Amino acid sequence: MASVVGKNLNGRTFYYLVESARVDGRPRTVSQRYLGSADDIAAALEGGGGPAPAPTRSRHLAFGDVAAVWGVLTDLGVARLVDEIVGTGRARVSVGSHLALAVLRQAVAPESDLDLATWWSTTAAARFVRPRIDPRALELRSFRRAMARLGPEHLRRIEAALFPRLLAELGQEEPGQEEPGQQEPGQQEPGRQEVDRQEPGPGRGVLVLDVPHFATYTGPNELTTGARMPTPATTDAWLAGLTTVVTLDGAIPLVSSLYRHGESGGTAFTALTGHLASRYRALSAQGPVTVVVDAGQSAQLDFGARAGLHFVASLPPGEHPDLLARPATGRRAVDLARFPGVTALDTRARVAGVERRVILLHSAALQAAQGQALAQDLGSTTRRLEELAAALARGGLHLSREQVAAEVGRITRFRWVERVLTTTVTGTEVSGLRLRWTVDQAARARLHHDLFGKQLLVTDHDDWPVADVLTAYRARYRLESTLRQFVGPVVAAPSPRWHWDEDRVAVHALVCLLATTVAHLMRRTAQRSGLDLSVRDLLGRLAGIEETHLTYPSTGGRPRTRRVLAERDDVQQRLYDLFRLSDHAPIARPRPRS
Repeated sequence: MASVVGKNLNGRTFYYLVESARVDGRPRTVSQRYLGSADDIAAALEGGGGPAPAPTRSRHLAFGDVAAVWGVLTDLGVARLVDEIVGTGRARVSVGSHLALAVLRQAVAPESDLDLATWWSTTAAARFVRPRIDPRALELRSFRRAMARLGPEHLRRIEAALFPRLLAELGQEEPGQEEPGQQEPGQQEPGRQEVDRQEPGPGRGVLVLDVPHFATYTGPNELTTGARMPTPATTDAWLAGLTTVVTLDGAIPLVSSLYRHGESGGTAFTALTGHLASRYRALSAQGPVTVVVDAGQSAQLDFGARAGLHFVASLPPGEHPDLLARPATGRRAVDLARFPGVTALDTRARVAGVERRVILLHSAALQAAQGQALAQDLGSTTRRLEELAAALARGGLHLSREQVAAEVGRITRFRWVERVLTTTVTGTEVSGLRLRWTVDQAARARLHHDLFGKQLLVTDHDDWPVADVLTAYRARYRLESTLRQFVGPVVAAPSPRWHWDEDRVAVHALVCLLATTVAHLMRRTAQRSGLDLSVRDLLGRLAGIEETHLTYPSTGGRPRTRRVLAERDDVQQRLYDLFRLSDHAPIARPRPRS
């Protein structure tokens, strides 16, 4: 039932269109629309509505990425879980809410230098985050006090409590469960390769990855003022490494351990791997664990067998020229959907004196990228050689033959350049030295054909499809890329009085890991819906869905504000629907008219 109701404000009467209905058997107002004064209504009737007034100002707030990340944090129940472990306390914002907001900010604005309260005001989160957050309670001192309550035991309990929730998000299937129809070890014939079109499921197990350069933490550089005379503050800096257990499907962190470089005992990769594998098994009770190592870490190959773990590793291509020389006709497509343009030869070879499964991979995209990199390096090298040759010809350089040779070596130090570029220094006297060079196009073509785009992987997983082996190897780079985006190479202390100690570094690492977990869950969700986007691209497209506040002039009461979302392209609309952003979107209201 609709009716027009007048309200007296400051001696003037303004009218509203009120709709009423019975709620739980009682009459209630369900909607109210402002109509204006009697003159406004008369003008609208006489003029057919008239032109809509122009807004006096607008304001853009972050919405899409903030709402999507907050939705995942809510589904995981991060804030409630932390409060159950640590306690709510008497603060206006609980420890769990502070941690969830820190993860939200780290995921969507890792490079922002705004404090939490100021950043909060630039987002639309205050409209949909519950419980409501008082911005005045987000000052830096309150945040530090909340994070100081998170001790090492709390962090371990938070990790253990999040584990089953992550499994639920991954499809209610534990990482160790066998998939139906999975081939038993030893059934695959040596050298035979299948085109596996299934996505790597949780049944394939988990991976142990090492990120040796997780972050460098530095102390404050300002002057302390606690003494009679200002003295330079300590500038302690230490390099933190990270070893973590991640899922094969999405490189989602499950169990992690932070370590400090330079400490003795307990920080070797082998020791940390065994420790994390034990923690993972204590949480899941089953599931194969695979260690992923890079080229140059061949000493880790036998470690997996000794510790009861599997391994996936890369091999230096130069150590197996016979495999690189295999004809392209022996390679088959890995997975046209997941790895377009990637082919592989699945064979066996002797590695470190043991016959193992070796996979020769070729990527058309990698081959093109390496060819482009060589072209750029050659262009830069030849320009600098031209400058050096011209200076020698003018006699403007007083360098000996050995010094010229050293300078040429420095100029041509780029990777692969020395294999295709030949330089010659002639003359004996300083004034008669001359420089010449040639680019061997035949050697360049051989390099492009024989080496570019190729990788060698070795594993003891004889039953895994090639696609899973490649997924496991690329998981490390996917994780490192996301961590670089969220952490950065150097993390500075935020104030002169805040020195990085192990507890604060551990909390900061937890925030970054949770941000990575949320981002990789979102990427996995998008990928399964047919959107293969990187984390940066995914969050960037979501960030483009801004919320705009349009403020219209007052007609006697308060200025009216209309909230609208930015126009979305096809991909953004799919992400909007996928992450249910309509649950947090502003309610559409009719545009105010005069």
